[in-house]
Amino acid sequence: MNRHPERPEIRTAYLAKLAEQEHFIQGDEAAALGAIIAGCSFFGGYPITPASEIAEVMARELPNVDGYYVQFEDELASISAVIGAAWAGAKSMTATSGPGFSLMQENLGYACMTETPCVIVDVQRSGPSTGQATLPAQGDVMQARWGTHGDHEIIALSPSSAQECADLMIHSFNLSEEFRTPVIFLMDGEIGHLRERVVLPKLDTVELRPRRKAAEGEAIFGGETVPPMLEFGDGAFIHVTGSTHKENGLRDVQTQDVHDRLVRRLVAKIDTARDRIAQVEIDIEEGAKVGVLAYGATARPAKGAVVRARAAGHRVNFCRPITIWPFPRSQVAEACEGLDQLLVPEMNLGHLVREIERHVDCAVVPMSKIGGVIHSSSEIHAEIERLIATC
Repeated sequence: MNRHPERPEIRTAYLAKLAEQEHFIQGDEAAALGAIIAGCSFFGGYPITPASEIAEVMARELPNVDGYYVQFEDELASISAVIGAAWAGAKSMTATSGPGFSLMQENLGYACMTETPCVIVDVQRSGPSTGQATLPAQGDVMQARWGTHGDHEIIALSPSSAQECADLMIHSFNLSEEFRTPVIFLMDGEIGHLRERVVLPKLDTVELRPRRKAAEGEAIFGGETVPPMLEFGDGAFIHVTGSTHKENGLRDVQTQDVHDRLVRRLVAKIDTARDRIAQVEIDIEEGAKVGVLAYGATARPAKGAVVRARAAGHRVNFCRPITIWPFPRSQVAEACEGLDQLLVPEMNLGHLVREIERHVDCAVVPMSKIGGVIHSSSEIHAEIERLIATC
């Protein structure tokens, strides 16, 4: 197999022009530029609102770093190509929204089973089905965790600003390489189309996780919790299958302990690193009886409401999970310790609230809003005041 010759000097020269500049750009654009800084060299996708700007930026900018942009006929082909590109040696990604994410679920499971590092951006919009195609929502939270079948774990991050779209995208690629797993970048349409000041880092200040390659004779599907990887073109025999397989990759779909050992390891490599993966913003006030937990775009008016309540003399805790999956159990429990009530505003009819209820000792109060309109700070503040009055 003849690989594309690596010319890192082209990428370095291009990124040097972007570094330490102030950009006034959308979250979608920031995510795309963050991916390029992270070393993404292949994007396979299909246009869909409100994620299309990511594809547009990648189509324009990837050739500047010797990368490849390919627009496919649909989302099934897109994620298939992303997986293939990863096994051919590329850091690869795609971007979509809810309907396209639904189509990608089978191959998301394949990427989990084959331990393929890649990044899938889901800029959530209002559903079900076509829904409100141009309006934001947070309706894919549970799809990100349970959309594909079988037992598995997943990593999903939720940015709350355009700057985080760039910074967390770099982190997403690092996580995908460290754990040899697909990582879901769970944006929402509000953050994707929000235009803000973004500062991109200098390349020599960015820590990039290299792909760990297997030495001769090392198992690439077992032997250790996160095994090293080989790629097509390395000159070794590689068998990559979504069927149950042994440590050398060869199929064994009948033996119970082979399947048990494989799937338990796939789950354990993320589950046992839960606290290390978790990023959570926690702001605790001693003696607080009411708290607010929010993520993504909803966290912005939620934080403003908490600031307003504190200015009125109330003690209110604030928690923002940046890591949505694996769910940061201990960090959320810490933020809720001593509370009587936790308010959870979401742009859905109650997704993450169901997971929160399993891990906290206080009453969890959902505050759902759908229809493509984000919560206002005043609405959330009024609900905080109501809860405080009942304590």
